[in-house]
Amino acid sequence: MLDDRAKLLLKALVERYISDGQPVGSRTLSKASGLDLSPATIRNVMADLEELGLIASPHTSAGRIPTTRGYRLFVDTMLTVQRDELQTPVLIPDQPQRVIASAAQLLSNLSQFVGVVMTPRRASVFRHIEFMRLSERRLLVIIVSPEGDVQNRILFTDTDYSHSQLVEASNYLNTHFAGMAIEHVLGRVQQDLIKLQGEIAALMQAAVQVSTEAMAEDQNEVVISGERNLLAVSDFSGDMGHLRRAFDLFEQKTQLMRLLDVSSQAEGVRIFIGGESQIVPLQELSVVSAPYEVDGHIVGTLGVIGPTRMPYDKMIQIVDITSRLVSNALSHSK
Repeated sequence: MLDDRAKLLLKALVERYISDGQPVGSRTLSKASGLDLSPATIRNVMADLEELGLIASPHTSAGRIPTTRGYRLFVDTMLTVQRDELQTPVLIPDQPQRVIASAAQLLSNLSQFVGVVMTPRRASVFRHIEFMRLSERRLLVIIVSPEGDVQNRILFTDTDYSHSQLVEASNYLNTHFAGMAIEHVLGRVQQDLIKLQGEIAALMQAAVQVSTEAMAEDQNEVVISGERNLLAVSDFSGDMGHLRRAFDLFEQKTQLMRLLDVSSQAEGVRIFIGGESQIVPLQELSVVSAPYEVDGHIVGTLGVIGPTRMPYDKMIQIVDITSRLVSNALSHSK
């Protein structure tokens, strides 16, 4: 266990390094900590912290920098968050897709890092379906979810349907199946084939199939904003390998999805520093995340991704506020 003096020095070192981005020497640390200690005493404490794996000494400098373990101890036991520094932004209730996109951009703008938002998990249910004839044997299927999301899919058919047939098919689907899980609709349509005119039944079956595919594609997506902000971060700009690994992560999204999914299972803000999550094994990145709700139910996660040398107090505040804004916007957009 660290004594109070060691904790104060570690806290001062982490805060100074986050602020300046330069290894912290004993003289700088003496001034930053406000402790009346000799340089020799501070060097001894720093040697102890280094032996514990909380700080490290880059071979190009006599100063020290925090390790992942040092950041973790700082975040868990020494961090204080000021709730009155950030001007509360606005997120207007709208279609869920627009709210999510706006939230990702808001996270990026406020943090100057990368904003990520996982789209809401929801049942594959449609509220309304409509057909629009584009040309011979080519239709536009318009699918509206209960949340107001609109999906458009082009459907190629063997038959050239008339306007009245398209209206008949959409009316039948909306009357009998609106609000029902899409996978159940497909089975019911197949059961009703005998009752329906063959051509119309084939159209409805094809429409439900394309609706299933559209809604499946819309599930568990990650919206990312501000990747280019990392180009301005000194921790990345000097190392193309770090940048490349970060951009590979944003492009593939699979690991991000797993991390955000883990975050949605906990209450409040979670912080993953360096590679400690084992899901995003990048020592150069930290993730600050929080779940968001719709009508009291957790449906997704959002967060900020940036360098391990980030102002965690500010990121916690940004993520916490944005999760509340998204929850309110989605709950009131219905």
